[in-house]
Amino acid sequence: MAVDKKFSFTRRTLLGAGVAGAGMLAMPAVLRAQDKSLKVGVYGGYFKDSFDNHIFPKFTEATGIKVESIAEPTGEAWLVQLEQAARAGRAPADVSMMAQTATLKGQATKLWTPFDPAKISSYDKLLPQFISKYEDGTVAGIGAVAWYITLVSNTNTYPEAPESWAALWDPANKDKLGLLALVANSFLLEVTAATFMGGTDALDTEEGQLKAFEKLAEVKPNVRLWYRDEAQFEQALKSGEIPMGQYYHDVTGLAAADGHPVRSTFPKEGGIQDRGNWVLSKASDKVEEAHIFVDFMCQPEIQSLMSRKVGTAPTLQRSVLELTDEEFAAVSSEIDPIIPRYDLYTSKADWLNQKWTEMIVG
Repeated sequence: MAVDKKFSFTRRTLLGAGVAGAGMLAMPAVLRAQDKSLKVGVYGGYFKDSFDNHIFPKFTEATGIKVESIAEPTGEAWLVQLEQAARAGRAPADVSMMAQTATLKGQATKLWTPFDPAKISSYDKLLPQFISKYEDGTVAGIGAVAWYITLVSNTNTYPEAPESWAALWDPANKDKLGLLALVANSFLLEVTAATFMGGTDALDTEEGQLKAFEKLAEVKPNVRLWYRDEAQFEQALKSGEIPMGQYYHDVTGLAAADGHPVRSTFPKEGGIQDRGNWVLSKASDKVEEAHIFVDFMCQPEIQSLMSRKVGTAPTLQRSVLELTDEEFAAVSSEIDPIIPRYDLYTSKADWLNQKWTEMIVG
């Protein structure tokens, strides 16, 4: 998760003063007693601090349900913990924010209690990619937050912003790029398919996946750094040592606001939109409280507040949000996004990792 950044606090705090009266949003009259509580797992560090300071208190004020926030690890370690605990009938957290690939893996083991859309007042305002369903159509996960990976560049080296992801393949950019090092977090196969193959549907078949790998391999002479350490690339981007690559839109915007010569560009093919879902452990008995929580978190006022205070992209339709154009542009874009093919990272993970090592980073 990219929003846990040591320098994020200042800019995101200044993005807005919050939602006036958010604590008084219309909520169900039930469960307002002060002894109600809910354990909620969120990513740790700055991200958790932002929810603790700006979001959860408003939920408690509106509903009377106290939130005990749990700092969960990123990746799939938390999924493993939840699965092991559920087998023992325990829930380390009732509701958790879960990455999409981990959400799908939890669906495979029926780990998540389905949500009832009728109890989520803004359900019909959610963008369709933020609803994760079981095969029977029941709702396993609901989009909590989103964030973008975009085409970033140093403005001293590139006075003009690139317009397309195709810039990564431009021979003029030899030895100038920083790209994420893993197939399942860079989403470069999807970028390749969106830029050169007519869209990510080209990845439906193994033949299409191999063609994408072959095309992506052409970018290798341009790559200075395949990075796992975000801070390493960030510093090289700021200094101009590695003046172009892929990085997180929100963090790049913060660096630009701090005076660094960097920009984030949403290419014409779209930025890469990654996300986290709210999911409910089947071991939890707080089903009613969980629905009230997710209903609250999906309200336009709260989605707007999260964009201002946490720096996340909203999961609702643009038209219902309370964000100014500037506030929306700080976290999102009107350009249709590139949606990662999360299904491939659950069904073909070993094969994709093998080909990635053989053809791209090996």
